[in-house]
Amino acid sequence: MHPRRTILAVLAVFSILSLACGPSDTDEQGKPAAGGVRPVPGVAEIPVRGGRIVEPTLGEPSNLIAALSTDSASHEVADLIYVAPLRYNKDIELEPWAAESFEVLEDGKLLRFKLREDIRWFDGTPFTAADVKFTVDLMRDPKTPTAYSDDYLAIKKFTVTGPYSFEVRYDKPFARSLVTWALDVLPKHALEKENLLETKYSRMPMGAGPYKLKEWVPGRRIVLEANDDYFLGRPYLDQVIYEIIPDLSTQFLELKAGNLDTMGLTAQQYLFQTKGPDWERNWNKFEYLSFGYTFLGYNLKHPLFQSNKVRQALSCAIDTQEIVKGVLFGLGQPAMGPYKPGTWVYNDKLAPYAYDPERAKRLLAEEGWRDSNGDGLLDKNGQAFKFTILTNQGNEQRIKTATIIQQRLKQVGVAVDIRTVEWAAFANEFLNKGNFEATLLGWNILQDPDIYTVWHSSQFPPAGLNLTYYKNEELDRLLEEGRMTLDQEERKRIYDRVQEILHEDQPYTFLYVPMALPIVHARFRNVEVAPAGITHNFTEWWVPTHLQR
Repeated sequence: MHPRRTILAVLAVFSILSLACGPSDTDEQGKPAAGGVRPVPGVAEIPVRGGRIVEPTLGEPSNLIAALSTDSASHEVADLIYVAPLRYNKDIELEPWAAESFEVLEDGKLLRFKLREDIRWFDGTPFTAADVKFTVDLMRDPKTPTAYSDDYLAIKKFTVTGPYSFEVRYDKPFARSLVTWALDVLPKHALEKENLLETKYSRMPMGAGPYKLKEWVPGRRIVLEANDDYFLGRPYLDQVIYEIIPDLSTQFLELKAGNLDTMGLTAQQYLFQTKGPDWERNWNKFEYLSFGYTFLGYNLKHPLFQSNKVRQALSCAIDTQEIVKGVLFGLGQPAMGPYKPGTWVYNDKLAPYAYDPERAKRLLAEEGWRDSNGDGLLDKNGQAFKFTILTNQGNEQRIKTATIIQQRLKQVGVAVDIRTVEWAAFANEFLNKGNFEATLLGWNILQDPDIYTVWHSSQFPPAGLNLTYYKNEELDRLLEEGRMTLDQEERKRIYDRVQEILHEDQPYTFLYVPMALPIVHARFRNVEVAPAGITHNFTEWWVPTHLQR
């Protein structure tokens, strides 16, 4: 729900899956519905403290030391617990947060930071440059089980220049250098002698952010309470409660019953199930194109998917327009690659794979796949073309999408089974270990076009997020070049070619970019849409005293 992590997360693999965690980022205006428990026109209101917000999450956090996790549930909670030198503002621009100021020198090869001196960890210990150095050293340590080490490995030299200041030197300009300093800082005094795989702080986090953990009931809920000592001022809401509800339909029933204050609606819920006077009086709905896409990813270690002609054929056999209309009710766009349509990096010169089952059959035949025994299934060397799509339980849109894909591929002679798995097992036992044939899930679309962690061949699991085991030498070289280039025109050239390669190779069938469809109870004040979404100012949301629960 909170924009810093939504924007940053290469861990995004799991944030699009978790629609119930709230809205994605946007650069378009939302459309709130009229009516509800709203301010009286012309009567000024003064923000007051108190109350709580209850929101759902599809999955339970795996670890509240966010650097050690790749699931959205963990980062959703951790985003309110930790701080970083920089953060994104409502216009998706980096600004000082724990830093008082920063400088970019020598064409980006040198960064200097001055930290605020009024920040305290939850136990009262000062937040200093020593904590930043500890975090850098920890993230660079090959023994640290993190998927986010690359940003830190790009650093040539890190120097603490004072109790509250440090500088960072790079061999050459690094395009993501500032983004690195919007990642969580960890407490040296709490973690330096801890085994990160066993530490109590993974479930009892020591942070310095606006909220601290009050309660964690496994499988049920997580309760955060306001940090009175937060350096930017105590947030207005006393508590943030995450109810663990691993099914979107059940979440909606809880919303209707008044047990939830917000969720990310499905298209059907948004269009048809939240209409009428009560909804208009008591709720605000928003609609905007999300920074995220859904895809069908092929495990390229599997013999079925090693030919790009086969993968192209599968893309030709899948009607993405049909999925947008049938699953999203038109609230989204077909995806053609890993970037959001309309942004500067998006390559609009590429032609999408049109729905063309006859072309799909021709491509498969060129690779030797034919129905040799007349049973309606393609086969080759005695093996039928059959595979299983794996996705997570509780995401109705994903399951409907998989069902449409199943029917369309059947028409070209490809048999598909669908399997849904509980989230923790889905991530840990299947995705992270490569135990799948094809998977249906999604990524966030980051503000910086660097997609190294997802696509470079050095990023195979478990260390990285290249879940399909895709390898292309030209793409590797371009990704390395792109992250070391600051000139936007040059980066545009590089990432246009990146998109061309992915378009030709089709390691994914890119399916759709959905609309974000958050709903928030109208008693919450100061909820506003901005390019970063509606939660850019979450610590400033408040509820009038007579409406607090």
